[in-house]
Amino acid sequence: MSHACFNRLAVLLLVLAAPGCSLNIASVSSPDINCRFDNDCTITVNDSIGAIPVPLATPDGRLQSRTQPPGEPGTPGQGLYAYEYRVDLTPAGALTAQICVDSLSLDFGAIEPLDYDVDGDLDDVYVVTAGGLGSVAPFRARRNGDRVTFTFNPPVCPGNAPGNGETSYFFGLASTDPHQPVSATVGFTDGTSIEATARAPS
Repeated sequence: MSHACFNRLAVLLLVLAAPGCSLNIASVSSPDINCRFDNDCTITVNDSIGAIPVPLATPDGRLQSRTQPPGEPGTPGQGLYAYEYRVDLTPAGALTAQICVDSLSLDFGAIEPLDYDVDGDLDDVYVVTAGGLGSVAPFRARRNGDRVTFTFNPPVCPGNAPGNGETSYFFGLASTDPHQPVSATVGFTDGTSIEATARAPS
C-alpha cells in the first residue's frame, strides 16, 4: 500500500497535481483503540460540542469533538494527540422534508499515521465501529492541503421526531500538535452548509 499522503513533500506534490488525495480508513473497536495511546488502555477524554442547525429540523444536532492527553511512552501513539469527531443528529426531528449531513470538513494540518487496526499497515483515519456509539461511518476521507473532508454515504439524518435521529460513529486521526478551537464546515444533502465549532491541531 502506498503512503504518499504520509510524506509532507509528497503531499505538496499531490496537491499541486490533483484536487486531493484519499486517506486510508481503518475500522476499530473500543476500548481496543485506546491501547494505541495508553499502556493500560484507559483514557480520560475531554469533549466539546458545536451546534449543527439542521434545515427543517428541531432541535439542533451536535458536532462532538473529543481530545485526550498525548500518547504515553511505549505505545504506538507515543507523543501523539488523538482527535475524534461525531456528527450527532439524535436530538433532531424533521416533520416534513428530511435534510441530512453528508460531509464534514476542517483544517487539520499534518496527519500522523498509525496502524490502528493492527494489520501491519499504516492508517490515516480510524472509525470506532464496535463498542461505541453510532451507526453511520464516513464513506470516504480526502485531504487537500491542510483541509480534510469526510463524506457520509449514506448520510447522517434527523429522525421523524426529536430524539429519533441518527449519529455517526466516532472517527479520528492523530497529530503531533495540541488542540485549538476551529470552525468546521458541515455540508447538507440539499447543497447548503453551516459552520460549527470544533477542535483541531494548533
